[in-house]
Amino acid sequence: MTGKLTRRDRIKKGIRKRISGSAERPRLSVYRSNKAIYAQIIDDVTGTTLVSASSMSKDFEANGTKSEQSVAVGKLVAEKAIAAGIKDVVFDRNGYLYHGRVKQLAEGAREGGLNF
Repeated sequence: MTGKLTRRDRIKKGIRKRISGSAERPRLSVYRSNKAIYAQIIDDVTGTTLVSASSMSKDFEANGTKSEQSVAVGKLVAEKAIAAGIKDVVFDRNGYLYHGRVKQLAEGAREGGLNF
């Protein structure tokens, strides 16, 4: 692994030691690629993904910059979560800095009605 990936992996393991999703407060996990951004709401007790959204999914219709797309994905995952009866989540930034697209997704999810 390169230095940047090793660092992210180490940070990710530290975060996952402290954060775990339950049925009452599932985990909102973010993955960021160069082109797209993905978000999942996960119940770690059963190991199931309850809700997911991404900028590559068919029901996603936003154009614009990657930051604008991140806000839209946050709102979309919040909308799906509220429809599934989930209001409170634990945010897992997955080793990424809370900055840029990750922060935009979190703010979009808060605007959509999720509490974390």
